[in-house]
Amino acid sequence: MSNPQNRISTKTVGFIVNPIAGMGGAVGLKGTDGKAILNQAIALGAKPIATQRAETFLTQLSPVKESLKLIVGAGDMGQNQAQNCGFNCKVVGENKKETTSEDTQFIAKGIVVAGIELLVFCGGDGTTRDILKAVELKVPVLGVPTGVKMHSAIFAVSPQAAARVVATFLWGGLPLHEAEVMDVDEAAFRQGQLSAELYGYLLSPYEPHLIQGNKMASPMTENEVENQVAIAININEEMNSDIIYIIAPGTTTRTISDLLDQKKTLLGVDLFQNKKIIAKDVSEKQILHAINGKATKIIVTPIGGQGFIFGRGNQQISSKVIRQVGLDNIIVVATKGKLDRLESLRVDTGDPELDEQFRDHGIRVVVDYKTIKEIKIE
Repeated sequence: MSNPQNRISTKTVGFIVNPIAGMGGAVGLKGTDGKAILNQAIALGAKPIATQRAETFLTQLSPVKESLKLIVGAGDMGQNQAQNCGFNCKVVGENKKETTSEDTQFIAKGIVVAGIELLVFCGGDGTTRDILKAVELKVPVLGVPTGVKMHSAIFAVSPQAAARVVATFLWGGLPLHEAEVMDVDEAAFRQGQLSAELYGYLLSPYEPHLIQGNKMASPMTENEVENQVAIAININEEMNSDIIYIIAPGTTTRTISDLLDQKKTLLGVDLFQNKKIIAKDVSEKQILHAINGKATKIIVTPIGGQGFIFGRGNQQISSKVIRQVGLDNIIVVATKGKLDRLESLRVDTGDPELDEQFRDHGIRVVVDYKTIKEIKIE
């Protein structure tokens, strides 16, 4: 972000963090909505990630720190992160060890009443629904992606991008639009059923290069299906029996499994070796254990409408896993139709250095039988 002018006007921004957002990702739970699932995630070794991503966002705003007045949630819901990054802030709500969606809604309402020009929150689709209930269309809202499910069109593509949007909106000017608030049924999601629902709209700054669109399913036309089969045949022919394949969620990746007569989990990450599934719906910890010291490749497909190959819905394939496997051992598969509907491919691994390596390295995408395109990562 470029340095601000010496004297710029002071702006007031609301800031809320859902401290448990994203904890279910690496352990393969597809979310953390509800106390029972949160407890299960903790029992599986899940670690909080929201604070780190919130502080990454705030650190990027350091050049305009003196011109920002923050109104934040108490304790881990914004106050602690803001103070850790050297921001003075006004606090709304009570400091609680355990927080709920009701706390998010209460704090959001209090922040809006206090008077702000923009509300920024760190969370996923569940948090977005809480913000929608509290705020509706009263003030502009921007999401910093820290959840597992991020189907809504309210999120910046990364914490760093969110900071750029905030600075440009407040001091440079961006138009507003009504962004879709989407969420899926988590219980059905864990059973391999994707059922997304539109819950409403929030006002949000419009910057299409820095803010993701809502997730879109690819239309299953005859050409699309034939393209998926051609890609799957290509991948299956080139599979090496000595290599472990980490295969991410998606209909194109599932076609690879179908042609091997193996029943892959549609929405989970599975491990293959010698053209057979050796582990289903694995967590980050299980992946790292299975691939330790072994030749491994990752097969992944971009999310329709968003273009993410890592960081949305496949957090089990973490930065640790990617570093161990190596960028040269990543295989991206995507039909020509899906690529045509995407402006770019993106990554948001939570590891800024690794994300930059992706941008420098680029990626090879299998788009048809024996057909590869070289694609840059944004």
